[in-house]
Amino acid sequence: MSYLAPLKDMLFNIRYLADIEQIAQLPGFEDAGFETAQAVLEEAAKFNQGVLAPLNWEGDKNPSSWRDGVVTATPGFKDAFQKFAQAGWQGLQHPVSFGGQGLPKTIGAACGEIQNSANLSFALCPMLTDGVIEALLTIGSDALKASYLENLVSGKWTGTMNLTEPQAGSDLAAVRSRAEPQADGTYKVFGTKIFITWGEHDMAENIVHLVLARVSGAPEGVKGISLFVVPKFLVNKGGALGARNDVHCVSIEHKMGIKASPTAVLQYGDGMAASIASSAGPGAVGYLVGQENRGLEYMFIMMNAARFAVGVQGIAIAERAYQKAVTFAKDRVQSRPVDGSFPTSATIIHHPDVKRMLMTMRAYTEGCRAMATVAAAAYDAAHHHLDAEARKQNQVFYEFMVPLIKGYSTEMSLEVTSLGVQVHGGMGFIEETGAAQYYRDARILTIYEGTTAIQANDLVGRKTARDGGQTAKALAAQIEATEGLLIKSGSVDALAVARRLKAAREAFVDVVNFVAGGLAKAPAGAAKASPNAVFAGSVPYLMLAGNLMAGWQLARSLLVAQDEVARGVDLPFMRAKISTARFYADHLLTKAPGMRDAIVEGADSVTALALDAF
Repeated sequence: MSYLAPLKDMLFNIRYLADIEQIAQLPGFEDAGFETAQAVLEEAAKFNQGVLAPLNWEGDKNPSSWRDGVVTATPGFKDAFQKFAQAGWQGLQHPVSFGGQGLPKTIGAACGEIQNSANLSFALCPMLTDGVIEALLTIGSDALKASYLENLVSGKWTGTMNLTEPQAGSDLAAVRSRAEPQADGTYKVFGTKIFITWGEHDMAENIVHLVLARVSGAPEGVKGISLFVVPKFLVNKGGALGARNDVHCVSIEHKMGIKASPTAVLQYGDGMAASIASSAGPGAVGYLVGQENRGLEYMFIMMNAARFAVGVQGIAIAERAYQKAVTFAKDRVQSRPVDGSFPTSATIIHHPDVKRMLMTMRAYTEGCRAMATVAAAAYDAAHHHLDAEARKQNQVFYEFMVPLIKGYSTEMSLEVTSLGVQVHGGMGFIEETGAAQYYRDARILTIYEGTTAIQANDLVGRKTARDGGQTAKALAAQIEATEGLLIKSGSVDALAVARRLKAAREAFVDVVNFVAGGLAKAPAGAAKASPNAVFAGSVPYLMLAGNLMAGWQLARSLLVAQDEVARGVDLPFMRAKISTARFYADHLLTKAPGMRDAIVEGADSVTALALDAF
């Protein structure tokens, strides 16, 4: 078996950290307790291990291909996607009213990790479809919902997100695609969109594009962007497919990783032959989503869903790399152990530095998984809790965590997959062993759906400076309460973790004060705001915050595991959880004070060098 889903760890997080039984008390989730979570995850493991994981390497060797506007998926993908849809996996988290299963994000996020570990390229297709469903559920008209949601939720159709253009990377104010209103209430859409994941393929009968474009006469900048549904095939009354729309794929990119996932260049409205343009003239038929000029606001619904999902991808690829490295380290015989415990060469897992690398991989992955699971639970409470204040507090917590999950988990995946190559030694640099694919696949994760710097800007501006650091400090207070529980526990491991957690928390609070103060409107006579100093340390701040939040969840895990050990429950797993939490505290949390110094005291050296000296 090339991949085994880490069900024990996932279910530990769902049960003890996310408190799935409390989620099952929320309206709509009454049947989603621990037993349901266990049953669903076990089925997800069977499907993904048996169907998707075996195709992962095949997708790297034989990527999706383009010819004359037609994109053909990797051999085996189309059949796998049909099985995926028929089994109901696309609708896992979506409303029962549109054919979904209505399960909480707490369960869905774990299934998403399993899917991405099994086959990251494949998983990108349903991930983008989830975003389209979320956007239409939130701001789509009844007519759009009726036309598209049931087939998207079933997996019969797939969806995409069209933001970027050749002249406009992350700066969406520069979007030039245009939409011309028509007498029948539709729009004709014209323009070129790039980097469109699964923008064209042969796995589903229709593809529903969500497209940013400017209506004629709209204001310049981000305030003039609208959002449109532009399907590959028009949908007739009754749901039957109609004419081919005037949108087609002019090429796909050649990438260093996720090669089976076609990254398309889509052309809208250039009079494609054998399309609606033959009878109605050039222009892709589009349908306005919500109101004109609010498109970017709406697209953020998709982007936030995608940012959390990409963070989960980081965790997923890290888990896959860790499993492969452990297997290799247990099999590869080389050199005698330095302590003389073997008279001859031993497997390399006996060597301290290999253990250090494997423990680093394990601790990062488990810490980020715990952080994402807790955030998913907050999302569920934010959307389903009966109490308005509870909904608000959970929403604030979730929104603070999203840039950390996206930024920290993907950055850590680069370190973990790189360590996976290192554990393999020279064999890791050889494609046939498979370790290099995880490293290459992971490299995009810190870039798409907003680079790490964009996540850091969000953390600095919207999540920290806007409320003067109050949300961040409230989280610090919760962490301090966990420190108290660790100290009360009194075990050697708990006391050591408490000490490391305290130092990291204090470093975090210092940085929060620096960030909030550096962007505050200065009163008369006070020091002026210093945005360059703050943003010079924005990514380190994100990394410090993510490090702390993941470490906090592992500290909570340690407390649970100690209690379970005392009860004699699953001793090998619980003892391993304690060891992993201790390692994280000793080797990863200890980075926080140094990061604090670099952020608070090192800003000047970031900008000191004259531009012409570079």
